[in-house]
Amino acid sequence: MSGHVVFVTGGARSGKSAFAERYAARTGGPVTYLATAQAFDEEMKDRIARHRSDRPPGWHTHEEPLEVPGALASASTATVLLDCLSLWVSNLMLEGRSDADILAQTDQLLRAARIRRGVTVLVTNEVGFGIVPDNALARRYRDVLGWVNQRCAAASNDAYLLASGLPLTLKGTPHDHL
Repeated sequence: MSGHVVFVTGGARSGKSAFAERYAARTGGPVTYLATAQAFDEEMKDRIARHRSDRPPGWHTHEEPLEVPGALASASTATVLLDCLSLWVSNLMLEGRSDADILAQTDQLLRAARIRRGVTVLVTNEVGFGIVPDNALARRYRDVLGWVNQRCAAASNDAYLLASGLPLTLKGTPHDHL
């Protein structure tokens, strides 16, 4: 039996994380929250603390900014919510990883999601709706994350785009009731 992969994308403050959390909670079992954020400043430390306190009791939090495929493969719960691919790609870029390596890591992540039994919910930012960035690093980030998102969406069973808190089903089962 292969795993069920759910892809959730949207812009900043679109409601994608809240939707993904509701989706994960509805699976009925314990959830591993695989967090990729790193606290480089006070505002991010506060944001991470707020997110931790908002998670339901009984959810297991695993913070892993880089080795996400391995963390997913070793998760002990049937449901894993990975939030988010966007920060993971940024973290890998800050580590000096090449585009090819990041895409290879994405392929490993997707293999881990398909092999494991259960549900893997992948949250990401849609960065292709904005203007072309004015610097090379930002353009590279937009391009690499776009390629990662395309691979993850293609490999998913269900895919949703969140806009203003409302889910649009891109493929799979409509979940307007979440």
